[in-house]
Parts: sequence; structure tokens; C-alpha cells
Amino acid sequence: MSVPTAGNGRLHDLEETVRTELTMAELGDQTAETADGLAGEQVPDPDAERYEARLRSLLGAVEAAEQARRLRPDTGGQ
Repeated sequence: MSVPTAGNGRLHDLEETVRTELTMAELGDQTAETADGLAGEQVPDPDAERYEARLRSLLGAVEAAEQARRLRPDTGGQ
């Protein structure tokens, strides 16, 4: 995780939001697995799986943008 600066504070905030959403999605999956395990066979929720996959993709994009920002020279806040 990167330390926010004036230039990448928004990216850092977005990263934190996506990580929180991803954690909540993963915890929701675990809760569903536990409940389904008691009731019988588990049926995966395709919408939940797609949402989690999209969050992982978004997190990867944010991390790539942060890394690119760190690697390029300072452009005076642009």
C-alpha cells in the first residue's frame, strides 16, 4: 500500500474503498458458505462472483495507476 501525497490522495482513497468493498464481498461469501453448508449443498451466487471479480480488476487498475504515478517525474500537480 502506498502513502498518500497531494498528487495521489484520490487514488489512495479509491484503493481503500475498493479494498473495503472486496473484504466485505469476501466475508459475504464466507457467511453464505457457512449458512449453505448447514442447509445442504452450496450454490454459488454468480452475481456475487462477478462483483468480486470486478473489484479485483479495479483494485489492480488502481495499483497500476499508483505505480505509474510513482515512476513518472513530478509534473507540478498535473
